[in-house]
Amino acid sequence: MNTSLAFFNGMELVAILVLLVILFGAKKIPELARGLGQGLKEFKKTTKEVSTDIRSSLDDDDRPGPTGKVS
Repeated sequence: MNTSLAFFNGMELVAILVLLVILFGAKKIPELARGLGQGLKEFKKTTKEVSTDIRSSLDDDDRPGPTGKVS
C-alpha cells in the first residue's frame, strides 16, 4: 500500500486540472500562475537577503576587535 500523498497519477492530475478550470476559468489560470511565480520569486529574494545579513553579522562577530582579541 502506497501512502505517499506527494505524487499523483495521471488521472488525478487530469481531475485537478479540470477542477481548476471549472473553479477559476481558463482565462484566470495564467494570471494565478503568474502571481504565484512572482510571490515565489519575492520569497526567494527575501530569504536570500536575510541569509546574507545573518552571515555578514556572524562574520562581523568573529572578527577580532581593536585589541586583537576575539569577543
